[in-house]
Amino acid sequence: MRPIFLIGYMGSGKTTLGRELSRSMKLEFIDLDIFIENRFHTTVRNFFKSRGEAAFREIERSVLHETAEFQDVVIACGGGTPCYFDNMDFMKTKGVSVYLKVSKECIFQRLTIPTAKAKRPLIAGKTDGELMKFIEDALAKREPYYSRADIIFNAEQLDSEAEVNDSMQRLKEIIL
Repeated sequence: MRPIFLIGYMGSGKTTLGRELSRSMKLEFIDLDIFIENRFHTTVRNFFKSRGEAAFREIERSVLHETAEFQDVVIACGGGTPCYFDNMDFMKTKGVSVYLKVSKECIFQRLTIPTAKAKRPLIAGKTDGELMKFIEDALAKREPYYSRADIIFNAEQLDSEAEVNDSMQRLKEIIL
């Protein structure tokens, strides 16, 4: 099976839904950020601090091209992955792209959980007001890329194990 690329803004459920989808479909799961962290022996946060976003996006593109050659895999892409270089076109030619669409309010709620905020370098240290503005601005810029996905899937309902399982089953039916 060709790769399944999960895209969407941070906090949209790419990792949560991706893990369950891969488990159910007996596919390998790759979180692109974790793949990069393991490869470079540093966190994405530290990579941003030490080498900057431009260097990270170059590495991200390279790793995307590498993992896109795998078969039987679900790849959770970083929130910005589809928005740089030709990444969105590339994913569409290599597999099926799925946009996990979530409202800005839902994203805000998910990202204000302390552990979620701390591990994301682009939002660490922002006040609630700054975070909401950041989300609104980023979604406005990224939506044109995200909306080009092969499948647009509502991922609002991921707050419980039952909701995650239900969403995974619905997405699986759409993909297959």
